[in-house]
Amino acid sequence: MTEISNLSSDLTGLILSYLPIPTLIRASTVCRLWYSIISSPAFSATASQTHHQKLPWFFLYGIHNTSSKNNQSFAFDPLSNLWFCLPTFPSHHQPVSSCFLGADGFLLTTAPKFSYCPILKRSWHTTSPLRFSRINPLLGVFGGGSGVPRFIVVGGVRFIGNLVDIEDRLAVEIYNPGLDSWDLCPPLPADFRSGNSSQSLSSALFGRRFYVFGIYSCFISSFDLDKHVWSRVQTLRPPGVVFSFLISCWDRLVLAGICYSPIGPSFNLWKIDEETMEFSEIAIMPQDLLYSLFDSDEDDKFASLKCVGLGNLIYVFNEEYHRKYPACLCEISSESGKCSWTRVPQLPSPVNKFHKVISFCSTVSLQNILPGEEENVD
Repeated sequence: MTEISNLSSDLTGLILSYLPIPTLIRASTVCRLWYSIISSPAFSATASQTHHQKLPWFFLYGIHNTSSKNNQSFAFDPLSNLWFCLPTFPSHHQPVSSCFLGADGFLLTTAPKFSYCPILKRSWHTTSPLRFSRINPLLGVFGGGSGVPRFIVVGGVRFIGNLVDIEDRLAVEIYNPGLDSWDLCPPLPADFRSGNSSQSLSSALFGRRFYVFGIYSCFISSFDLDKHVWSRVQTLRPPGVVFSFLISCWDRLVLAGICYSPIGPSFNLWKIDEETMEFSEIAIMPQDLLYSLFDSDEDDKFASLKCVGLGNLIYVFNEEYHRKYPACLCEISSESGKCSWTRVPQLPSPVNKFHKVISFCSTVSLQNILPGEEENVD
């Protein structure tokens, strides 16, 4: 038999590339050879192409409005089925709940200054100011010409000093990293006037379009990232839907939400045709899993449900504290399209009580969390 130490570096790297990221971090401390293999850009590119490395992580940031020492942040790796406690923010950059959000690969603040930070890093970068400083906007991250990320900021409430203007329809702003400036584009269609913030809207980036969907109104429109125009507003409401969220998966748009029918409430998933806005049901969460997210029989108990997703995973969780934010996930098979539901383990104790929970999904780069980098997962 050949010992692993006798294998070529290429073959060793190929074997290691199938390990989950937390295991790779530990493996990188075994010896200098393994560290050099795992920390190389070539290995990171190879590992990122394996199916399991593409599984998006679930990030949860708990914000306490009066005592920042009670803020906590967690990340869930679906491959290892483990939660990780993340480092706290430095004192000079504590997030404000209405201005703090996350999108694939980044943490961001929108007021009083716009700044961003790669996930699992502490290197915050401040851009030129938004033309319209705002709170609770929708935000998307999409690729630039040279791999530099671009940001699109949609809706929200105008923030002037300590005052807000809930009537102002704010222009869409797109960040131009080459010029460090913000391009102004047409605002959200007027149909969204009654609810133009992230508290009543969800969004999804799919096929060079930024979709905006009313969680309760079920209005939907998309912004063309190349032509900078909005599509006409339509209504996307499957029968019985009370509220729902729009999610961008690998090859499809998915609508996920609570639905009432004669046999009772259910949490359903629908595949959306982005051209016609027609929908077809693809999954229903098992009833025992749905009710495991709650411990009461109140009629409005489902109102605290939130849903985020990316790639082939959709996470559903209860943002109420008393159950310590229980969650489950649905994996959509890229081959068969079938959906499988599982519980997410409980958050690691202790878990503080938060005034607001910021949640999002993101792919995770191995290079972000290797030992020796500025940031590490605890």
